[in-house]
Amino acid sequence: MIQHKTDLKSTWFAACRVEDVVHNGGVCVQYGDNQIALFYFTRRNEWYATHNQCPHKKQMALSRGMIGTKNEEPKVACPFHKKTFSLITGECLSGDECSIKTYPVRVENNIVFINVGEEDKTAINF
Repeated sequence: MIQHKTDLKSTWFAACRVEDVVHNGGVCVQYGDNQIALFYFTRRNEWYATHNQCPHKKQMALSRGMIGTKNEEPKVACPFHKKTFSLITGECLSGDECSIKTYPVRVENNIVFINVGEEDKTAINF
């Protein structure tokens, strides 16, 4: 059940149902060739989406990372090397100069939508 709502250069796609996402955790969803990590902070009632690839080792694993906060900023830690990234800006909070892509998220009628650009449909990241 993938639904698409297209804006000028971006698309809101139906990623999953709310109940498909682990409370205070993440899941991986596919859009075209791109993997997107989707996170739900149950205690904050907030949703975030990022590219699933950690820029450090190029592993598709961020959806399995631990989420938390640093100075009230929501973050995810890569499960392999523990580098942390802001779920708002994608900036590396561990001091490195790498970052991850973030995506807007909204929920309508128990469906989670992620907003992606046209380039995300065919993006292949190595």
